Amino acid sequence: MARVVSVSLPMWPIDRLRRQEDASARSADLPLILAGRVGNRRLVTAACFAAQALGLRTGMPVSKAQALVLDLRVEPADPEADVESLERLALWILQRISPIVAADPPDGVVIDSTGAEHLHGGEAAMLEALLGRLTMSGITVRAAVADSWGAAHAPARYCADPVAMAAPGSSEAVMSPCPSRPLRLPPATASVLRILGFATIGDLIGQPRAPLTRRFGPGLCQRLDQAPEDLAEPIEPLRPEGVIEVRRAFAEPIGAAETIARYIGKLVRQLCTPLAEKALGARRLDLLCFQVDNRIETVRGGLAVPQREP
Repeated sequence: MARVVSVSLPMWPIDRLRRQEDASARSADLPLILAGRVGNRRLVTAACFAAQALGLRTGMPVSKAQALVLDLRVEPADPEADVESLERLALWILQRISPIVAADPPDGVVIDSTGAEHLHGGEAAMLEALLGRLTMSGITVRAAVADSWGAAHAPARYCADPVAMAAPGSSEAVMSPCPSRPLRLPPATASVLRILGFATIGDLIGQPRAPLTRRFGPGLCQRLDQAPEDLAEPIEPLRPEGVIEVRRAFAEPIGAAETIARYIGKLVRQLCTPLAEKALGARRLDLLCFQVDNRIETVRGGLAVPQREP
């Protein structure tokens, strides 16, 4: 059964900015907000914990925030830098946790950990190590693991403290108490659902799909089907720049173990050619097998010393 980890970084724009600064600077202790423009309005897009404790909130006009807090530090928001840093973090996780990792903007990372947890001593130990490294780096983080991306995404943002682990097959039970917003719906759809009384995902799961589709379009029901993995939601993995890779596509699916092994051998020999040309050796090898149902099976292997012999 597939297992997916959703990593939530609720303070990512603030954490990213502070990790780039000198911690000894006087301004590091001041309440901090990030300001961005929505139309002609200058609004708070993020606020640190100290600023939140003083009553400042995302969406508040910056002028009001400055009137409420005298020694308030205001910095410009930079969404593009946030996304770029998020992708760099995802690549760092890819090298250490699993071959399939992707950024989940604006404030998360998603990891397909199927088959990778045993390399880290189990799911609990894997999450503990990951959250420990990120916390030590000054990043506020929560995480959840479940059977699908959708089932892990919601608990990571509303139930994790700092970790939520759903047993295999319990996606609906874990998601039901969460608000409908973490279904990754458009803000307008989430707002209308709240007005109509659908406060949680559990309120939506048992509803007839035809009326929901007529009112909100197919996107809502698609998210509901993806959450318990009734509908596959493939994760498009990030690839490091300059990575050496080879691939083989087939006109028809292959399934026999002998056939798979034979083509893996051919791919390994092809891989060794560019390694030899660049005078490099491989320390880690990832095999990604794309199945006909859009799922990806992975195998990660490691070597004690760099090698380029097939």
